[in-house]
Amino acid sequence: MTTSDEPELAQETAELVRPYVITNGRDLLDDSDFSLITLVTMHREPPRTKPLDPEKLRLLELCAGGFLSVAEIAGHMQLPVGVVKILVSDLTAEGHLSTRAPIPSAQLVDRQILEEVLNGLQARFG
Repeated sequence: MTTSDEPELAQETAELVRPYVITNGRDLLDDSDFSLITLVTMHREPPRTKPLDPEKLRLLELCAGGFLSVAEIAGHMQLPVGVVKILVSDLTAEGHLSTRAPIPSAQLVDRQILEEVLNGLQARFG
């Protein structure tokens, strides 16, 4: 085998790892804990614990730069969302990650109030 075949072989073997191996055989969690838009980031001072699995280390590297959603993490890691939820749950419980709900979208403002503000500004400043 030549060295040019090694990257192709590495990619093929990486795809052979089944999700239940990554999650140690655990099933999906209660969906109320994490949604697709739950934001995840790494703690500034993560605890020193036992060595982490490669997938968990990669997830921590992704989240070190700031907040990412669960869906974004799954896309970057090319893993099913359910697997990412389990990994995020483990790392959150161990103190490596913190999560929060996304910032809620702004509520619609009454159009009449906006028109009154606009009219007042135009009357004042012409």
